[in-house]
Amino acid sequence: MVYKKITLTGTSGESFEDAVDDAIDRAEETIENVHWVEVEEFGVEVASVPGREYQAEVEVAFELEE
Repeated sequence: MVYKKITLTGTSGESFEDAVDDAIDRAEETIENVHWVEVEEFGVEVASVPGREYQAEVEVAFELEE
């Protein structure tokens, strides 16, 4: 098997956990054969949004079709 990894950034106005879930949900909706997700880093946007926007950068690994 061969896997490819891509980087996604999920966002949430509530929590880092919700930001991770946002990225995973989008990956599973748009990419076939998702096998695992690695959380790389967290951040918070405060300048251009009301309140706070929690961000989670994740690497998504999926199996390439033959």
